[in-house]
Amino acid sequence: MGKTIFITGASAGLGKATARLFHSKGWKVIATMRNPEKETELSQLDSIVLLPLDVTNSKQIRETVAKVLENHHVDVVLNNAGYGLVGPLEAFTDEQIETQIQTNLFGVIHVSRAFLSYFREKKSGTFINVTSSFGLLSFPTCSVYSASKFGVDGFSEGLAYELAQFGIQVKVVAPGGMQTDFAGRSLQGGMHDAYQKLTAKVSEGYSAEQVAAYTKAEEVAQVIFNAATDGKNQLRYVAGKDAIALYTERLESGPEAQVQKIKSQFVF
Repeated sequence: MGKTIFITGASAGLGKATARLFHSKGWKVIATMRNPEKETELSQLDSIVLLPLDVTNSKQIRETVAKVLENHHVDVVLNNAGYGLVGPLEAFTDEQIETQIQTNLFGVIHVSRAFLSYFREKKSGTFINVTSSFGLLSFPTCSVYSASKFGVDGFSEGLAYELAQFGIQVKVVAPGGMQTDFAGRSLQGGMHDAYQKLTAKVSEGYSAEQVAAYTKAEEVAQVIFNAATDGKNQLRYVAGKDAIALYTERLESGPEAQVQKIKSQFVF
C-alpha cells in the first residue's frame, strides 16, 4: 500500500511544490487550502485529493481531519500553512498580531492535535512542521513572525518528547529565503514613521536581486521529502544556504555573539 501525506497551505509556493514532489514519488497527497475550487494545477493530477481548510478555524480542522481519516490512511502530516508579518511592533494592529499567531502557531497545534489519537493508536506517523530560519534566530521587524515560528519550534520539540514512546516522529524544517510568493502575497507588513531607517535597511533583503538568490521552493520540498523518508531520528532540518549559514554561525559563535552582531548592523 502506498503512503499518504496530508498538507496544509498547498495552494501555492512551498506547499504546492511539496504536493507535486510527493505525487511524483508515488504518494497519495491530501492537499488542503482555503479555496480549493480555485486550484487548477493540482486538481488535474491523479492521487491528489483537494479539500478546503482554513487553519484558523479549529472546528473546520477537526471536521476535515475526521473526514480524511474515515476514507484514507495518513502517514505524514505536513503543517505548512503560514505567512509572514513583517514590520515594527508599533505598526501592527491587534488583529494583525492575533491572526499571525493564530495562523502560524495555533494552526499547527490544532492540526497536530486532530491527528494525535490516530497516530498513537497505530503507533506510527510523522509530523513535519515548517518553521523558518527566523524560528531559530530573529531579525529586526520580525518580532511577531519570529514569536510564531519560535513557538512552532518549541512546540515541535516538546511534542517530539511526548510522542516518542508511541513510535511517532516530529520533525521541523526551517527554510531561509525562498523564491516563492512569500515576499508578495504571503508577506504582510506595517509601517511606522519612527522606524523608517530600520525598515528601509531591512527591506534591502527583499529586493529583486536578493529574492533571485533565495532557495527554490522545489529544493526545500526535497528537504521535506528527505525528512519524511530518511528514517532518521532527527528533529531539525535547516534548508537553504542562507539559513544554514546563519544557524551554523549561531551554533559556533553562540547566540549572544550573534545577537550583538545583528544588532550592530541596525544601529543608526
